[in-house]
Amino acid sequence: MRMLDRYALGERTETGSYAFTEENIIRFATRYDPQRFHVDRQAARESLFGDLCASGWHTCAGWMTTFVAYWLAESRKLASEGHTPPKLGPAAGFKDLQWIRPVFAGETVDYAVTLLSSRPLASRPGRILNTILCEGHVAGVPVVRFESSVLEFE
Repeated sequence: MRMLDRYALGERTETGSYAFTEENIIRFATRYDPQRFHVDRQAARESLFGDLCASGWHTCAGWMTTFVAYWLAESRKLASEGHTPPKLGPAAGFKDLQWIRPVFAGETVDYAVTLLSSRPLASRPGRILNTILCEGHVAGVPVVRFESSVLEFE
């Protein structure tokens, strides 16, 4: 089975939600993006954001966390139905990353993926390049968006 067999182009699929607690925002930021508005609530209140907010990289990592969990469950489901799930490989890159608005402590981001295109790679027989739109929303309001190219193996 190919991704294009499972998902129609333009079909949006919810992949899961991730809660951004004060604790996990500070833990992530301390390790990967230790700017004051990500690691210190009082300093964040005095920043242009006005309160503690997640690193944009954390919102992207939240997307990956929910997608991997979704994909593992989806692969098990497809296999239980007698299908061979698509074999996804690494991402070949991303573009048009937008951090649309901050994600604040206490908010939950709902993530989704949309298959935009799928084409065989002429230079690599047996490999397919899928382009996907990756999105995150808080209460329906967009907070993060990017396109990613993901390899698929036949």
